[in-house]
Amino acid sequence: MKISVLTVCRNSAATIKHTIDSFFAQNHADKELVVVDGGSSDETLDIVRSYPQDQLRLISEPDSGMYDALNKGLRLYTGDAVGVLNSDDCFHDRTVLGRISAGLEHADIVHGDLNFVENHLSKTVVRRWRAAPRPLKGFRTGWMPAHPTFYAKRKVAEAVGAFDLNLKVASDYDWMLRAVELYEFKSAKCDHILIDMMVGGASTSSLMSYINHNMEALRARRRWLGSGIVDYALVAKPARKLGQLVFTNA
Repeated sequence: MKISVLTVCRNSAATIKHTIDSFFAQNHADKELVVVDGGSSDETLDIVRSYPQDQLRLISEPDSGMYDALNKGLRLYTGDAVGVLNSDDCFHDRTVLGRISAGLEHADIVHGDLNFVENHLSKTVVRRWRAAPRPLKGFRTGWMPAHPTFYAKRKVAEAVGAFDLNLKVASDYDWMLRAVELYEFKSAKCDHILIDMMVGGASTSSLMSYINHNMEALRARRRWLGSGIVDYALVAKPARKLGQLVFTNA
């Protein structure tokens, strides 16, 4: 099974080498990396072009943000399945794509565990996201997969369609919600840490961005699931994340 990985970036020279190194280290041979660059002015493009190009596709042009770039990637990838690796994140180890491919032999969607780390040198873990199987009412209960671990077969991506550009920080949540809740696709949990994610992403970089993400997620549930002005998940979703915090490095 060919696995396509979408990486969007703009001026990511400080981190993208770690990202691409982790892709090329994967022991799953049938893979491609689609890098969608938003017109970087630093050394990002030089770094990307320094890698073998037989498994890497690059497009560089102005875009309207991360989700617009991801939509370009969805139009470009050639694999049997697709997922996203952010330009400041890494695969946890060299077995990740192989595990995802094995999971997709029996399911349409695979997701797994994720570590939030301070950086990719120390790998100091500050938060642990441990995946859970989809509960009976899914996203209505506050459950969600970690998007950087979320890989879907081509038929899923084609059914779900594009990321919603009207959502600024939670379009990935909306995309996963549609994939899981609106169709009869089978999802499976991979019992392995798949991604090391650097802290400080668009939805977690500040209290206001965190609030905006949760309000946009509610907006998605209201649109697709018929939720009310407020719903149970508005409280349950943040509450589920309290147990992810790491208070000691022991």
